[in-house]
Amino acid sequence: MYTIEFNMYQTLAVAVVMLYVGTMLKRRIQFLETFCIPSPVVGGLLFAIISCILYVSGVVGFAFDETLKTVCMVAFFTSVGFQANIKVLKSGGTALVIFLGCVCALIVCQNFLAVALSGILNISPFIGLCTGSISMVGGHGTAGAFGPVLEDLGLVGATTLCTAAATFGLVAGSLMGGPLGRRLILGKDLLKTAVKADETPLVEEEEKHKRSVSMYAPAAYQLAIAMGLGTVVSMLLSKTGMTFPIYIGAMIVAAIMRNWSEFTNSFTVHIGEINDIGGICLSLFLGIAMITLKLWQLAELALPLVVLLVGQTLLMFLFAYFIIFNVLGRDYDAAILSAGSCGFGMGATPNAMANMQVLTSKFAPSVKAYILVPIVGSMFADFINSLTITFFINFI
Repeated sequence: MYTIEFNMYQTLAVAVVMLYVGTMLKRRIQFLETFCIPSPVVGGLLFAIISCILYVSGVVGFAFDETLKTVCMVAFFTSVGFQANIKVLKSGGTALVIFLGCVCALIVCQNFLAVALSGILNISPFIGLCTGSISMVGGHGTAGAFGPVLEDLGLVGATTLCTAAATFGLVAGSLMGGPLGRRLILGKDLLKTAVKADETPLVEEEEKHKRSVSMYAPAAYQLAIAMGLGTVVSMLLSKTGMTFPIYIGAMIVAAIMRNWSEFTNSFTVHIGEINDIGGICLSLFLGIAMITLKLWQLAELALPLVVLLVGQTLLMFLFAYFIIFNVLGRDYDAAILSAGSCGFGMGATPNAMANMQVLTSKFAPSVKAYILVPIVGSMFADFINSLTITFFINFI
């Protein structure tokens, strides 16, 4: 079979073209927009399906240079490290700490369930982990990052498995959140507990998130410094004999830089600009990750994958309905938070916001939920999830 090879620059170009294709398809297909499926995933998955058909039929194969995928991945997770602001966690009060605790427990439960089900199905626990918090709480970003780690440990097609599970999670979490929240609100008559008070957790000053064109260069330099120093931290961590993702050192350095800035005021972290650069890197990373998927590797794992994903769906529903709702106060805000948790617990923060928006537009606002979910989902969940996944990989 003839193979077409793409160098680093050509691979980047193909990924960007498919990103544009995904954006166009999202405008035309309401389902994709409704469930907040990322444009790189839409376009990249279309390319992967076509690539799979061509490969299986013996027409042609594609070989891509994935160098920039790794660079973009590390840059994105470094930007995530900059979100870990201890001051925000402290200012958020008890509700934020409790909600964060619930998310930590969910991450652990997802991985325990994944490993347990893989034992029952008599498959590798690494296959199970592909459907755990790597792809559920982690979404496509973490799926693309840890897939290669599992492949290095001998699991062929891990990136494809993780990505398939993450795509399922996006849809399932979005489908589940609204009905679950509605059931809680109406079934327990929670509208009477809805409040309009402004007694909400403190959040960072909006001034820190304002963008300035002149600050994008310093923001890029801060990312570069954290990435460079992070290689030293990663090297030291690797000497422990445990397996860590390539970005973990940069993520830790970024968190240290952010909090050093917050507590000493010795320099300014340009967090708004860093968020934007990280978002661009995430889109490029996902685009390259998706076009390099080898979907034919999923065939023999089709049935176990279905069982694993159904198990994760049931876990998310039960955890949101019985744990998050009860722990966070059994009121209207708790119901909205439960619906939002389904979104980022199986997909991403935008899915969580979409779940909550559907309910709040129909019933009543929930200021508390709209503050807690973005803070935990965007700032802390990915950081804690990466550390937890690393622990499971090294000790199963």
